[in-house]
Amino acid sequence: MMDLYAATKDSGRIVQELNRLDGNVVRSYAGQSNGAFHYFNLTSFSPDEKVIKAELRWFRHTQTFLKGHHFYKVDLYEVLDGRVKPWRGNLITSRLLPMNTTGWEVFNITNAATKWILNGGANNGILLVSTLPSGQWFETTVQLGEAKKPEENDAYLVVYSTDGWRGSGQGSGSPLDLVLESKIPHGTTGRKRRSTHRPPPDHRQFATCQRAPLYVDFTKIGWSGWIISPRGYNAYQCVGSCPFPLGGSLRATNHAIVQSIVDALKLSSKVEQPCCVPDVLHPISLLYFDDEENVVLRQYDDMVADSCGCH
Repeated sequence: MMDLYAATKDSGRIVQELNRLDGNVVRSYAGQSNGAFHYFNLTSFSPDEKVIKAELRWFRHTQTFLKGHHFYKVDLYEVLDGRVKPWRGNLITSRLLPMNTTGWEVFNITNAATKWILNGGANNGILLVSTLPSGQWFETTVQLGEAKKPEENDAYLVVYSTDGWRGSGQGSGSPLDLVLESKIPHGTTGRKRRSTHRPPPDHRQFATCQRAPLYVDFTKIGWSGWIISPRGYNAYQCVGSCPFPLGGSLRATNHAIVQSIVDALKLSSKVEQPCCVPDVLHPISLLYFDDEENVVLRQYDDMVADSCGCH
């Protein structure tokens, strides 16, 4: 997942997008393994999301103790019931692998994973069967004499999906609200009205509307315990005034220009100057743990102010 996150980084910029990946959400599920049987609990998957691709990532070890053989076959089965036997499942795919190599093998199991998510009761896991050319079974686990650490896992299910919010421009009820709502530090609330007695920020150093730094440190706001990366990012903010007349550099909308004219002529006491706000926003990607301790890579839209204008 760290490799996937690194692949989203835009060279030379803090902005990280999932344009190079499938969908805007990637989840990694660690399997509950019992030999060749691997089960993945997908109950944390949101029903509002659409599965784009699902991959079983299985780590294969060099099988040097099987002398005289150069290749072996791996059959991947969807288990249909509790009896863990290959003939009781649907064959998903078969692959011929060399004996003397070690590394991650990736299998496309999109159809099976999609069915599990739509109908959780049908999820009985995956059975991975390894056979020699003669048809003899054998266990493709660690080599003889090797010790496997308890925290190590040789099978992961990686699901790429979309939550329907990419490019929607919607904020209220967005994934950021839903996922982060329970992460607000104790004693605060994300919907508390700002005090009317709080003095306004001093923007005298910014004469006219422009972009200024605004670094968000996830440690300081209490999110470092569940956000893996980044540790923080520059969201930027828009500061300064929108004085009459609005020049071209202020990126004013037609509505803002008309509003500034009405304000300058004092035609109404209820009309104020246009506001300096972000007019171009970029997303960032967050790598974090969800409530089930699964690793999630998700793109959140409208997180970085790229430019400011008078609106």
